[in-house]
Amino acid sequence: MLEFGEYIAFRFLVAILRFCPFRIVYLMSDFAFFIMYYVAKYRREVVYNNLRKSFPEKTESEIKKIEKKFYRHLCDITFESIKGMTISKSCLEKRFKIENIEIPNSYFNNGQSVICLASHYGNWEYGILATNMAIMHQAISLYLPLTNKRNEKYGLKCRSRFGMKMIAVQETKSIFENKPEIPVAVIMAADQSPSNLERAIWVKFLNQDTACLHGPEAYAKKIGLPVLYLKISKIKRGYYIMKFEDLKIQLDTIAPGEITEKYFYNLERDIIEAPEYWLWSHRRWKHSK
Repeated sequence: MLEFGEYIAFRFLVAILRFCPFRIVYLMSDFAFFIMYYVAKYRREVVYNNLRKSFPEKTESEIKKIEKKFYRHLCDITFESIKGMTISKSCLEKRFKIENIEIPNSYFNNGQSVICLASHYGNWEYGILATNMAIMHQAISLYLPLTNKRNEKYGLKCRSRFGMKMIAVQETKSIFENKPEIPVAVIMAADQSPSNLERAIWVKFLNQDTACLHGPEAYAKKIGLPVLYLKISKIKRGYYIMKFEDLKIQLDTIAPGEITEKYFYNLERDIIEAPEYWLWSHRRWKHSK
């Protein structure tokens, strides 16, 4: 019964935001920021500790400034994502530009599938909606199943309506078992904390020893796929640009862990440039080496 109630509440919120112009959506986001930051103090300790350890050279006032900007952005992307459930194709293309598509398209013309390494930076939900419209590959995005199956089913329907194919992370292996009829672009969020520490790849990331997922590198090597990095930049409130960057992996000579290191080097570069747009509220460093 609780699951059904959550589903109805979620659908009701989606319906309200569908008919709200973005200026009203952002007024809602501003109010949510006040509640989340000052009243509920949602994960304030986690966010502060992550920022403090990642930027030991910054002053307390600088850390607090980044912290506040992060919570404002977190509220924005939450409401943008709900609004995105019903956003039109033309509005999405206006707000989320995709550049350097010649990089994946050149691999498509050579009959090659690619692995695209993404992160929880900027607005990744708009990236899920928009990527398949921009490139020649069939885009596939991996997702974590929800406990509320009604919300999951509805979310998958909305996220895939512009052509993106959604596959649960538990089914990742099935993507690579047989050669697809047309080349695919498999999008993996590689900045999550691994559940299997024995197979984790360790890198130095934001001044900390960091356990990283082994899957992206393992699949790239096993299948022999080019690896691309998805760089998302926030231009202004509600507007983003995503760029494809080729990590230029030489699979025959690459050292163990090098793909993962290149990915986190690029992600660290983006975070240092604008730290408020990364998802600081997750426990990225809950494991010790």
